[in-house]
Amino acid sequence: MITFMEPLSNTPPTDTATDRVTLLDRHKAATRSVWVSVAVNFFLSVAQIVVGVFAHSQALIADGLHTLSDLFADFIVLGANKISRADADEDHPYGHARFETAASLALGLLLLIVGVGMLWAAAHKFIDPASIPQVHHLALWAALLTLVSKEGLFRYMLAIAKRVNSTMLIANAWHARADAASSLVVALGIGGNLLGYTFLDPLAAALVGFMICRTGGKFTWDAMARLTDRGLTPAETEEIRATFAATPGVKDVHDLRTRYMGDEVLIDAHLLVDGWMSVSEGHYIAADARRRVLASHRALDVLVHIDSEDDQPGEQLAELPPREKVLACLYSLIGDVSPQAQPPVLIHYLNRTVDLDIFIHETDDPETSADVLRRVQESLPSLRQAIPMLGRVQVWEKVAWTSEAQSRNRA
Repeated sequence: MITFMEPLSNTPPTDTATDRVTLLDRHKAATRSVWVSVAVNFFLSVAQIVVGVFAHSQALIADGLHTLSDLFADFIVLGANKISRADADEDHPYGHARFETAASLALGLLLLIVGVGMLWAAAHKFIDPASIPQVHHLALWAALLTLVSKEGLFRYMLAIAKRVNSTMLIANAWHARADAASSLVVALGIGGNLLGYTFLDPLAAALVGFMICRTGGKFTWDAMARLTDRGLTPAETEEIRATFAATPGVKDVHDLRTRYMGDEVLIDAHLLVDGWMSVSEGHYIAADARRRVLASHRALDVLVHIDSEDDQPGEQLAELPPREKVLACLYSLIGDVSPQAQPPVLIHYLNRTVDLDIFIHETDDPETSADVLRRVQESLPSLRQAIPMLGRVQVWEKVAWTSEAQSRNRA
């Protein structure tokens, strides 16, 4: 009987075209939003610093320097966005997604530096209150214009970041919101200064510095956690475990681990299956489980390890003889037979024992097959003495090959 079968690939098909389109959309959106931020921040930084110097407002100058730091942050994001698009290579076999996390770390550190500098400058003003000048009313208009512009920029960037699910862009958007909040504080400080409370201008500068330090610290901490292989939350991990467990053929899931790679996650897990199934069936179950997790969760890649039974300590496994030793003992005991007549052996390492399935193939000479079968059966007591951890042994003689393989258990 001849059966025609369609060729199967080594792994289940995935919608790679859709994945590529999604990644391409993410990077296009990131580039577009960042260039909008560059244009807005360039205009505002120049306006704030020029007006701040003219109007004698330390708070407005500090906010202008803060906006100028945003320009550097935007170029950091642009560079990271370009690098993270690169395909995996020999130096980065998992791709370059973590460059986005590194960019978020750089943004956080930049905010910390700017915030500390503002606090330092404001502290010097409080040391000498007489040196605090009254600001010009033009500074208030500049602060209000900045407030409106940065709040609008924040809403625009956050909407894009959420649409493409990019933590780097979300960090950059909240950076713009921090700018808007600082501009509000600056406007209030300048307004108080114009009402005669001159100390409110450097106080506003100090508050802006504190807010920026807080935001920078949050981004720095989060980026460091991801770069040091922080995993998903327990709830997210349990959802992944449930997806693995729902795969047909999986009896148990253990050693499930996750870690971030940029905005996505790497997952590896051990799946317990029936120890008597074939290697190919175990591989099929592993591939099916991997496909299910990739389709249902935010995963960059999934590594599946198949276990035939609960993991055993390494020293107990080391006591079991390797295949080469088992075959050497068997073939030495059955005596001088031709290489073609040597029976193939299926070895099972289960329950801390070595179980054997020995197959005697039918040959052109029936007497040869019968002789090999007799020798194997006679050698079994000696084989058990040579391999103390030998468990179940079955000898099978394949007596015919028709439309279906027929075999008869002989021992």
